[in-house]
Amino acid sequence: MFEKMQRAFWKALTPDLVMDEPKVEAQPVFGLAANVVAALGGVDNLKSQQPVALTRVRVELRDMTRMDRQALTVAGVPGVMMLEDGVVHLITGLQP
Repeated sequence: MFEKMQRAFWKALTPDLVMDEPKVEAQPVFGLAANVVAALGGVDNLKSQQPVALTRVRVELRDMTRMDRQALTVAGVPGVMMLEDGVVHLITGLQP
């Protein structure tokens, strides 16, 4: 704690010389990689998630607008089925 206070003090005195702490990246959720969670809008945007089959994961989101379909494709999710009430099915394929 003392280290954080000291860092904040020096940052206030010399803002150009003290680097900001790195931003916390999305943490992986059971069954979902961190980059998939980030593409879905982060951990706080997930209401629930459950595997439906070997190739599909059902996710319920709080806010559908926070989901980035292009980022999901980059993260390795080849297909996305958007259903009603914030439910999304991620077609993941067989993961190794």
